[in-house]
Amino acid sequence: MLKYSSVSSLLSGWERGGEMAKTGQLGCEAAVGSLTPAKKKEYKVSNRLHEGKRPLYAISFNFIDARYYDVFATVGGNRVTVYRCLEQGLIAVLQAYVDEDKDESFYTLSWACDLDGTPLLVAGGSNGIIRVINAGTEKIHKVSFVGHGDSVNEIRTQPLKPSLVVSASKDESVRLWNVHTGICILIFAGAGGHRNEVLSVVFIASVHSNYVDCTRWLGDFVLSKSVDNEIVLWEPKTKEQSPGEGAVDILQKYPVPECDIWFIKFSCDFHYNAAAIGNREGKIYVWELQSSPPVLIARLAHAQCKSPIRQTALSFDGSTILSCCEDGSIWRWDVVQS
Repeated sequence: MLKYSSVSSLLSGWERGGEMAKTGQLGCEAAVGSLTPAKKKEYKVSNRLHEGKRPLYAISFNFIDARYYDVFATVGGNRVTVYRCLEQGLIAVLQAYVDEDKDESFYTLSWACDLDGTPLLVAGGSNGIIRVINAGTEKIHKVSFVGHGDSVNEIRTQPLKPSLVVSASKDESVRLWNVHTGICILIFAGAGGHRNEVLSVVFIASVHSNYVDCTRWLGDFVLSKSVDNEIVLWEPKTKEQSPGEGAVDILQKYPVPECDIWFIKFSCDFHYNAAAIGNREGKIYVWELQSSPPVLIARLAHAQCKSPIRQTALSFDGSTILSCCEDGSIWRWDVVQS
């Protein structure tokens, strides 16, 4: 479908380290990570807050502009809220946008920017209309994107050209948009395309036996998650390597217990050193990505966090982990400095 490479040195870094090369060959048996934490890092809860009783479905740091690496946003109900992580675990509310449609329920958001560098928030949800919010003026940016015939499940930004975003919809289509012009550039749909709602945007093949609700490119490899209680790292095979369509080579598996409900999404830090994912019991699993076999960095749990975690957000350097939950709560975990 669409391949975005935001970290050009990732794959070469693995090759230099030599660890990933052991499993980066076609035909090798997948390496499965142990659920015993290596305790390479220790995190503690530094803050928590409630936006309300409506579920929060998405949370994301702004990796588009270095000036705003500590800024993040959430979506839930018909509301988009922007925050900033401060020192000593504090969280400041910067702005909030409430959609005019009271029945709207936002499921996804992504940071983008205009041609002049103005930070933009792109959000979509149940009514299929994509809103573009100017975080500088706190107003709707130009026109909303209308075209999807059903709910929008995920929006992703092209890291190298952050004025381009791609949306995945329940209407079985994927659309590429220009946030500056408001024009839909491409539509991926029709005969030979998806035959069910599209839940995530990157690349999908016959790796899972159920819904795939979160995918990310990792160099030339793909990280994907279904409701099978695990994240899978795999490599698509070319037709020259293996005749036929849909051929893949599964390299590694990152177990995530009690993660058997759909719409639970993982996140990675900027350099893809780690991935964090929550589960339906309010626990977070932090996996080291650039090691083989997979290493569980930490397992995070708090007695008062029992609601399903819909999405996590790792900060630029991985020192802060945020999570948004079904009960409308936001949790902040920070690395304990030794």
